Amino acid sequence: MFIVGLGTATPARRYTQQECWEAVQHAPQFARLSARSQALLRKVLSGKNGIVARRLSLEPLAQAFELTPEILQQRFAHHAPALAAQAAQRALADAHRTAPELDALLISTCTGYLCPGLTSYVAEALGCRPEVLALDLVGQGCGAAVPNLRAAEALLASGRAGCVLSVCVEICSAALFWDDDPGVLISACLFGDGAGAAVLAAQPNGNRRIRWRMSGSRLDPSQRDLLRFEHQAGMLRNLLTPEVPSRAATLAHQVLGDVLSRADFGREQLTGWVLHPGGRDVLTALRTRLELSERDLRWSEAVLAEYGNLSSSSVFFVLQTALADTAPGGYWWLASFGAGFSGHGALLEVE
Repeated sequence: MFIVGLGTATPARRYTQQECWEAVQHAPQFARLSARSQALLRKVLSGKNGIVARRLSLEPLAQAFELTPEILQQRFAHHAPALAAQAAQRALADAHRTAPELDALLISTCTGYLCPGLTSYVAEALGCRPEVLALDLVGQGCGAAVPNLRAAEALLASGRAGCVLSVCVEICSAALFWDDDPGVLISACLFGDGAGAAVLAAQPNGNRRIRWRMSGSRLDPSQRDLLRFEHQAGMLRNLLTPEVPSRAATLAHQVLGDVLSRADFGREQLTGWVLHPGGRDVLTALRTRLELSERDLRWSEAVLAEYGNLSSSSVFFVLQTALADTAPGGYWWLASFGAGFSGHGALLEVE
């Protein structure tokens, strides 16, 4: 399988963390928080936590505090199809392909729900053929990109499809929640909105050659409660625990070892690292566990700084950033992780 086109999309409005801190102080929810929670918000939004700005589907920013199930669902229903279609159109243009050439459309999300799913809306917006295989993949959290791409690989390998479009879209501003739980508050300060898309094919095109060589995943249901959504008052509430960075790094290390062993491939041959930027502490844990240099994390850190954690779409942004940086060819490692608790990775051969 080859990645023959990439595209990303975000809301137009960019908000700095300082703007978010100024806005939250005037929110009615802020006054109801404990002094400790207020101090935590100030520390995360005003301190150096690796994030400078985020793109949010909010206009104005005060909408971050207008939280009812109906408002949040409308936010997702309005913005998720639009961002997914925009990223998809850019990926198709990058691949020099058209929507009628697509045999399959796979879309992952965890921040909202539609029935019919996002594929119905995106296929219509793109102009896909009526017989396109449309699969909606939900509930895999930040790690969804690699499983989505692995499903595309299976379709291509089986001969069921010759051209597949994989999309991840998250409207994290449709999953905002405010209470005194530290993980809930950090989530509100960490996540941004965005979509990423890749066109996959059995043969390369004229773009820089990116070959998907081998991939792997690990699922640990015993750690499910470390990172997941729950429903409260009809809204999504993110449970984010302090153990997440170390657990993510451990799984990332295990998946890397699994794939390299099966590929009979030496770690020293890896020349690039495309890692999900889950947050500053996550990147620190990955750097330590995978024995990486500061330079190895530069693309993940750049995406985190400018966009925050974009959940499942993040790795598309990191890969695009690496390619725009004219990173040297060779073998790259692409990794994502998230709810489940799950870890995923893929070995890429880049021309």
